[in-house]
Amino acid sequence: MADSIEGQVRGAVDAWLRWLPRWRIGTARGRTRVCRTCFGSPVATAAGLDQDVPHAVQHALLNRLRHIVDAEVDSYTTRNLPLVDRELRRAAEGEPDGYRPEADLAPEFDGLDVDPEPDPTQPFLFTLAGLAAEDAPPADQADQEAVAEPEFTEEAKQALRRELALADEHAQTVGTALCFAVASHRERIAEALARLVEPQVDDLLAELSRTLEQPR
Repeated sequence: MADSIEGQVRGAVDAWLRWLPRWRIGTARGRTRVCRTCFGSPVATAAGLDQDVPHAVQHALLNRLRHIVDAEVDSYTTRNLPLVDRELRRAAEGEPDGYRPEADLAPEFDGLDVDPEPDPTQPFLFTLAGLAAEDAPPADQADQEAVAEPEFTEEAKQALRRELALADEHAQTVGTALCFAVASHRERIAEALARLVEPQVDDLLAELSRTLEQPR
């Protein structure tokens, strides 16, 4: 597995390095919510990404790496954990088929908010999340589908808990291997940040300094 993870991490870093020259700091925007992919991520620490790296830049890399872990755990689950696999398939079958703006996004944007932060002075005519909600099944229909789900026996619940614990254990193993693999690319990542990102941040800070300079 280690060799497979190392190859996938190398490919993810290569793809991120090809995307990074297209990033512009002017396209970034503030966030009022914590990003669950990036906040407190041990992968970010392994990659040498500190708090000064713009979120969009960090997210683009960490999200590609997260997909590696997800794919490995999904494969392991399909092969070895039939109860968890069955529940995941059942949940996927119950998902609505309507408009889903967060689906099929490029890895750089997957997991980001699909709508800008609300601005009370400039109300939206519509939002992508609002359009998606229009295609959601009625609440009473969802309740009826939930009631129709078969109840688990206590024995089945215990078996499912054991499989979930195995899935978590495998995810931690894969995550650890991924962190070691990412650490070997820290020099490449740091060089790209210094060459392509830091100059844009410095220019922005210089422009803000000029704008905020007190008049004489």
